[in-house]
Amino acid sequence: MESALKITRIIEAPIALRSNISNAYVNFSQHTVSLLAVVTDQILNGKPLVGLSFNSIGRYAQSDIINKRMAPRLLQVSPDALLTECGSRISPEKVLACALKNEKPGGHGDRAMAASALEMAIWDLNAKLHDEPVSVTIARHFDRPGRDEQVAVYAAGGYYYDGEASTKLIDELKHYQQMGFTRYKIKIGGADLASDLKRIDAALTVAGTASNLAVDANGRFDLQTALEYGRALEPYGLMWFEEAGDPLDLELNAALSEAYGGALATGENLFSHQDVKNLALFGGCRPGKDVFQMDPGLSYGMTEYNRMLDVLESRGFNRRQCYPHSGQLMGLHAVSGFGLGGSEAYPGIFQPLGGFCDDSRFADGFVRVPDHPGFGFEYKNALLQAFQQLLA
Repeated sequence: MESALKITRIIEAPIALRSNISNAYVNFSQHTVSLLAVVTDQILNGKPLVGLSFNSIGRYAQSDIINKRMAPRLLQVSPDALLTECGSRISPEKVLACALKNEKPGGHGDRAMAASALEMAIWDLNAKLHDEPVSVTIARHFDRPGRDEQVAVYAAGGYYYDGEASTKLIDELKHYQQMGFTRYKIKIGGADLASDLKRIDAALTVAGTASNLAVDANGRFDLQTALEYGRALEPYGLMWFEEAGDPLDLELNAALSEAYGGALATGENLFSHQDVKNLALFGGCRPGKDVFQMDPGLSYGMTEYNRMLDVLESRGFNRRQCYPHSGQLMGLHAVSGFGLGGSEAYPGIFQPLGGFCDDSRFADGFVRVPDHPGFGFEYKNALLQAFQQLLA
């Protein structure tokens, strides 16, 4: 039987981030991201139906893994083998399994990001096929009662800028405040403790209360330094203290959770449900307090992310403790469709990928989830232009 829906081309190209900023570990001026388009033989509104995606933000493009390993597997398999049981849509689960054929388990690094770019494009494609937002598609696919129409957001920024002036951080957060944000996250660990505490004090002149401010060390600290920072930070009562040490150093995270009374956040650099299982079992995470930040755009896509949620909930954690790293539209739809705690946002950095649709509006720390078909990339003009160049 001839396939009702067939992938005809997979197009990938790297795009540079327009961000000369630094966290405690890296400068992003040379970072790239894989833009990806999955083209089908289905005609929609007079044009071939195309699913769009990218492999999240803050790592590197995965061109070779996609173009030399994973895309050929999808293009060589029988089209029917990738369809859902009803035959009307392409199955994200089957696409992921096909992309990972002949890949050994473990080693969840760049391969996870390459696979997620492919899997996420299928969600965009299927949602467009049904003229609905991806968040609606997610909720229905995973038997959720429905998507969250609006979600809590926080503005992620507060990086270390070249030649940073003392007022730079305050001006940046005030800009986010004027946009409608009430909660913020800034970087620590790129300076000494005394300097970082001054940055926190400056940020609080805008945030108002420490419960509206999170700090992120990006895995910079050893245990002794993490504990030192913890002792200095705990009196503030911050929203959370993020990724104090290496993300796979579960012993460090567990020791810090015993010593630090506030909320800890980690997980953005864990790319599989097995890694999340280990974090839940051995990382000292506390139900109702700590925050999980796994990003489906970095970790094999929505299919694997749902497995992560199953792991957490089976061990007494609530999915409302999940605030995915992302800061872009794919993460926003994941938060809405899966019913998570809230979304990171990059309202002014990591362009053209960071942030949401051009018509998105923030009020009192919330944003309404877009109703545009798919992820809504077509309603973010600078990103739309990048995808148009990809498809030209």
